[in-house]
Amino acid sequence: MQIILILNRTRRRLNLRLSRAVLLLLSCSAVLASGALFFAGVRYADGRTVAILNNVRAQTTATWQEDLDDQRREVEEIKVRAQSSLDALAGKLSLLQGRVMRLDALGVRLAEMAKLEDMDFTEAGQPGMGGSAQPGELESIAVEDVIAALEQLEYKLQDRDEKLTAMESLLINRSLQEMTHPDGGPTARGWLSSIYGYRTDPITGKKEFHEGLDFSGKPGTPITAVAAGIVTWSGPFQGYGNLIEISHMGGYVTRYAHNHTNLVTVGDKIEKGEVIAVMGNSGRSTGTHVHFEVLKNGKQVNPKEYIATK
Repeated sequence: MQIILILNRTRRRLNLRLSRAVLLLLSCSAVLASGALFFAGVRYADGRTVAILNNVRAQTTATWQEDLDDQRREVEEIKVRAQSSLDALAGKLSLLQGRVMRLDALGVRLAEMAKLEDMDFTEAGQPGMGGSAQPGELESIAVEDVIAALEQLEYKLQDRDEKLTAMESLLINRSLQEMTHPDGGPTARGWLSSIYGYRTDPITGKKEFHEGLDFSGKPGTPITAVAAGIVTWSGPFQGYGNLIEISHMGGYVTRYAHNHTNLVTVGDKIEKGEVIAVMGNSGRSTGTHVHFEVLKNGKQVNPKEYIATK
């Protein structure tokens, strides 16, 4: 193989003749040199890649470790706050349980005072609680125990609410009945002068049925209502003279007759014991007194049954 080289300045030509053996040797050398360069480049690239990966791995690992540490600290803080809140909730729960026990004790006393034997308030007692401090670290109440205690407390509160509401209704009705049920006499300063039933009429002298009780007294003696109610009559009425009629609950009506002066008018709401008239001698009467009648569902009944204990 012939190679011609032309020099630029001198314009001289150099002729190189290469044998096949030399050409083969040069070709092999070029191939080996290229392979060596390629292998060296690969080794260099692998080394750089490993170094870069190690650097990235180190930085990433450090970042992940910091994030994990931050998350662990946050979880621990949440656990501490949750435990503190749970302990506070358990403390308030204990106070509420003490108050329920106090309500039970109050319910028992009210039931006894009202003679309501069917009202059962169990676990009654004083709400005082305490004890000596225990050494060492104390164990907090579990969440499941708090939930169970809350459910039990809710049941107790519902039960006590129903019982106390029923007791309140019974006491109100009883108080209302006591206030509106005829009870006692129409005057505290008079004396009984004529009874209920058959008697000799003081004016005609004949036998008649007296439908009430007569209480005599001095002129000006106050007359009081024996029960709460509404005035349905106030004024003169036949032989009753000045009459006051009061309607009460339960079908009861009371009448106060022969008054000197009526102090109430129709429609007035009257309380038990309220002064409603001044004793007098009006109508068919022989002297100063009050004629007192009690009617049950429109029929006269013996007033003595309602004033016997007073």
